[in-house]
Amino acid sequence: MHKHIVITGAGAMGCLLAARLALAGNRVTVVDVDRQRLDRIVREGIVLEDDTGLRIARVAAGTADEVTADGPQGPIDLLILMTKGMHSRAAVRSVAHLAASGCCALTLQNGLGNAEVLAETFTPDRVLWGVTDLPADLDGPNRVVSHGVGHIQLGGWTGAAQAHAAAIAAMLDAAGLNAVADADVRIAVWEKVAFNAALNALATITGLTVGGMDSPEGRRIAGAVADETVATAAALGIAVDRVRLQARIDHALAHHRAHKASMLQDRRAGRATEIESINGAIVAQADLAGVAAPVTRTLADLVRMGEPGRT
Repeated sequence: MHKHIVITGAGAMGCLLAARLALAGNRVTVVDVDRQRLDRIVREGIVLEDDTGLRIARVAAGTADEVTADGPQGPIDLLILMTKGMHSRAAVRSVAHLAASGCCALTLQNGLGNAEVLAETFTPDRVLWGVTDLPADLDGPNRVVSHGVGHIQLGGWTGAAQAHAAAIAAMLDAAGLNAVADADVRIAVWEKVAFNAALNALATITGLTVGGMDSPEGRRIAGAVADETVATAAALGIAVDRVRLQARIDHALAHHRAHKASMLQDRRAGRATEIESINGAIVAQADLAGVAAPVTRTLADLVRMGEPGRT
């Protein structure tokens, strides 16, 4: 049965999810704060360019106050939070009125802390979290480009929420999003945050592409961040695989050499970065667990020094 999905955040990943889900026959509503983008999406749909060609997905779109739990699209089955981490709390507050629908809520955002924010407003036993490495780039306000393959791993924020994971994964998978339910998705979340912390902050500070960090110095710093993150996760009872994490870092350094990290792109565009959700969140957890994380802390501080609005 097709579902009604509300996606909060019309960035590259939000538009990719919206387009794929709508093309699979689901009713999709996109929520954002950018009125011009929303109007363009309403007029023209979301243009998806992927390995199958060019398609147009028709979706509803509006600001949070324009979306209701009993609107013309019907009852809400799933809310997906896809803003950047620094906007999570404001975004969730803006759609808090939708929690009364009893829908499930899912975050596939980068970093840590987003599921906690969702669970403050939506029923914790219906909150899910996970990771995705689906490729997605915006090419204009309503056009998303996605070439290559990726996947989604998701699981329940609580044991009770895990009961919803298989059905939601199946719905996403049916839309070509290569999704699976994972009973211990914490490991995947922490491995991704470790990977991002090892490379994104360093890229932002140095201005280098991924390939530019493939040096003895870059590898030492990335390796130290990986070690500190793995130690922090272990102290919390989360068994991050250090060998698998290193293989992922090595693969990026070897095969994604021209890539500019999203955090670096935000810095160059004068936008706030996700540093608090990534390196900053790891340091906060390390402090709580009594684990030393000096390199991760230093990178976080260096990125903070360049954040917009600092004097």
